[in-house]
Amino acid sequence: VCQHSHAELRSWGAEAVTSLVKAALAYKFDPPLHENLKLQQSILFPLQELSNISFNDIRGRQLESLSHILHNNGDHLLHGWPSVLGVLGALTKDHGEKLVQQAFQCLQLVVTDFLPIISPQYLQGVVQVAERFGLQQQELNVSLTAIGLLWNISDFFFQNRQRIKLELDAAAAAKPVPGNEQLSMAQGDQQTSLRGHSNVSPPPPFDALWMCLFSALGELCVDLRPAVRKSAGQTLFSTISAHGALLQPGTWQNVLWQVLFPLLENVRKYSSSASTIRDKESTGNILIHHSRDTAEKQWAETRVLSLAGVARTFNAKRKMLQGLGDFPRAWSLLLDHIELSALCHNAEVSLAALKSFQEILQISRATSSAGGNKAGDGGEVEAMHWPVAPGVVTVEPPAGEIMNRTGEATASASSPASVGGKKGAFYSKGNISDSTDDDIPLWSAAWKVWLNIGAEVTKPPANQTGEINPPASTAPSKKVYLPSQQFLTALIQTFPPLFEHIRSRFQASDLQKLSTVLKGTLCVPVQSDSSPFIVPSYPEVTLTPLQIASLAAMDTLIKAVQSGSDSMQATYPDIFQQLLTFVTFGVNAPKFGDMETKTFGVVRGPQADWVIMNFVPFAEHSITMVVDLYRATASHPAVVKAEILQHILKTFRLPLSLKYGCPSSSTWLLAADALFTVLALGLPVARAQRKAFTSMWAELAGLFEDFLFSPHGCPPTLSVEDFQRDESLDCRLIQLIREDILPHAAHLPPDFMVSVMSLLNKGSIHSTTSDSFVDTESSRKLREEFARTCFETLLQFSFVSSSPPTTSSSGQSASQAEGAGAVSEQGQLTRLAVLSLLSRCREVLTRYSEDERLSGKCPLPRPRLAEMSSVLKAITTLLQSLKKAPQENVEVNVWEQVIKLYPALVECTTSPSPQVSKSLRDALHEFQDLLAPPSASLASSLANGT
Repeated sequence: VCQHSHAELRSWGAEAVTSLVKAALAYKFDPPLHENLKLQQSILFPLQELSNISFNDIRGRQLESLSHILHNNGDHLLHGWPSVLGVLGALTKDHGEKLVQQAFQCLQLVVTDFLPIISPQYLQGVVQVAERFGLQQQELNVSLTAIGLLWNISDFFFQNRQRIKLELDAAAAAKPVPGNEQLSMAQGDQQTSLRGHSNVSPPPPFDALWMCLFSALGELCVDLRPAVRKSAGQTLFSTISAHGALLQPGTWQNVLWQVLFPLLENVRKYSSSASTIRDKESTGNILIHHSRDTAEKQWAETRVLSLAGVARTFNAKRKMLQGLGDFPRAWSLLLDHIELSALCHNAEVSLAALKSFQEILQISRATSSAGGNKAGDGGEVEAMHWPVAPGVVTVEPPAGEIMNRTGEATASASSPASVGGKKGAFYSKGNISDSTDDDIPLWSAAWKVWLNIGAEVTKPPANQTGEINPPASTAPSKKVYLPSQQFLTALIQTFPPLFEHIRSRFQASDLQKLSTVLKGTLCVPVQSDSSPFIVPSYPEVTLTPLQIASLAAMDTLIKAVQSGSDSMQATYPDIFQQLLTFVTFGVNAPKFGDMETKTFGVVRGPQADWVIMNFVPFAEHSITMVVDLYRATASHPAVVKAEILQHILKTFRLPLSLKYGCPSSSTWLLAADALFTVLALGLPVARAQRKAFTSMWAELAGLFEDFLFSPHGCPPTLSVEDFQRDESLDCRLIQLIREDILPHAAHLPPDFMVSVMSLLNKGSIHSTTSDSFVDTESSRKLREEFARTCFETLLQFSFVSSSPPTTSSSGQSASQAEGAGAVSEQGQLTRLAVLSLLSRCREVLTRYSEDERLSGKCPLPRPRLAEMSSVLKAITTLLQSLKKAPQENVEVNVWEQVIKLYPALVECTTSPSPQVSKSLRDALHEFQDLLAPPSASLASSLANGT
């Protein structure tokens, strides 16, 4: 009758059935009805059969009757709950919102009032019915409330765990209860799903109850509605975190292979195929934030939530999970999901994947902090002293990931938020890893995944040559996906904690791969419209978070190598090469494939879509690290063998040769200071191990030449104070040559010494580079102090070997006159230098007199006058030194060159410049001794010479 097409007839049939059931349940049987299992089920069976009728009015009468039964007879439905739950769970797509709400009100009544009296055998049925209400699509609020009911049910399981466990174990030992088909079917489904995992066995009854709950929430995590997915995901991982400790260790295999990994796979599949176009029909007129306005973005949020939750579960339960036989397989699968998500072209998903990666790498740290830092010693983990720039990515869970619910265990001590909560306290200075030999394959797999991610994200995009012919030439580059600076920063920040686990097997090949990733990440440009948010306004430039992370990674590696074995210390040359590569970035910014980019801060020229960050502060920090590392390893065999000193000089030569042409003047100034420190450390080693440094001297000579006589002259806007500062650096270098090179000339390559003396000769008279003798507008500054220092150095070592040790007439000290065995070599070099100096003086004098005649009444430029005055002063000083030196040590041709200067000096007497006239008068006065009758030995020498 209830299935009749006539509505009135159906209504009377439903009324009859429901009235009979209610009357039967209200009758006082003897024995009581709740003790007669068969009778109770027989009475409720007709009510349950109404669920097979598709008419909504019949369904409504059925639910009204069920509500009445629950309110009046709910306390006595001992074994009738399967039938009641069967009625509530009979949801179909044809049921309207009213029927869904009516049925759900009954379920809420069951959970809130009758859950304690329901036999534990039927609790799985309650979970399954709540799951069905969560999955129904008619009413969103019902689905969200059903997820809340599942959380309440989990709280009930936890609070009554002892009673439930005992009763389930007793029921499992006895025969199955008739009418409990739902429980038998659920257990059968679980056993069927385990067939694909040979090591997974059916869980105990109490654990099976939890597995049913977890599986229900896992199904809800892949619902089509974003709100349901988010709520279910938060509830699932909060439940696992709060109550997972109740499970037997073996049951965790079921959790992994039945809940967590299927969840990750399903979410990845749905996320990859989600639409990228906003569906206005599904959203209607609701205002949605742009970060969630498409299905792809909504699934991305679910993917972030799921991966973070699984990683957090691995982190919290790793000690127990490692006891499972297939943990390496589970670990590898988790890493695969992290790698796939990190390489996803969605910035939110990829960044969250790295945060999850960082999460699982903090496992041993959380363990050691809990067990090792007793009484607040705080000494186990020492923070790096790298500055934390604004925007540095710390290890924090995505927003909305954790739900604060009643009864949830506080697991934040091992969460990434607590680990990275202190600024800068991210990397460990010591060995924080408690990895055993069995863990090495696990961390090696993680290292491989890190390298794969780094290699893939640093590959330049193909066919990005920056064509400018098409009208929309910038359109192709905008479609290119490049990882964000936040993602790259998080990737590099992952290395130090990962390195602590693999340091025992870290080899030179691993270092080379690391160097490739570091260089690649730094080369990745950023979009021009986002660059102002990464670094401060130009020209106030600082290190970017990515650059800070890269330097911190190198610092971690250096400290590990310094305290490591000989095999690890053999990687010193590779570390130096990496740091020196970073130094070159300050002068030549790296390019990312063929992409058209511009350097950050350049305001001229056409606008570019991609910008390369400013590497000047980064290069300068790298210079400091090079100096500090070389200070500790200058004499290390690996450093000496790899000719690291030569490589350092070659790299420093780049900014020093550019000098005023450097992007930033601070770079070459810091390189100059670093050069003095490196030479003070390296020259003694080079002299002691001459065979290992044969090719270094030519590089050093070239560096001296390029630095002292850079083709990039000082700019007109350079202040006098800055010019004097720069000139003092040149003089400091000459002083280094005087003290650390010339006294050891006998042990140095002859070609190098010739180059050094040539430099001193060239610097002793700083001639102008202007070809016009009327360059009156020239504001060029002459390095008079530098010229004087060069000339004094030449004179000091011209006759030092031939003079007695106690003689001070030539300005040399007793210590500089030591090395009597080097008389011939030093003497030859300095005699050649003096002859070259005299020849150059004569050339400058001749040119000056000729230009002065051609200029007429127009005075020569001030630099020409200063140059002439400098030459005359040099001649005066030279004559004074020659006359004071022992005459037997002065060759005849030297005197001949001095006498040949006299006519050129006379030609300059017509100069109207008071400055030149005074210097000329002083020089001519020195010739009075040469005009006097010479001594007998000198006369004989002159006679033989003529």
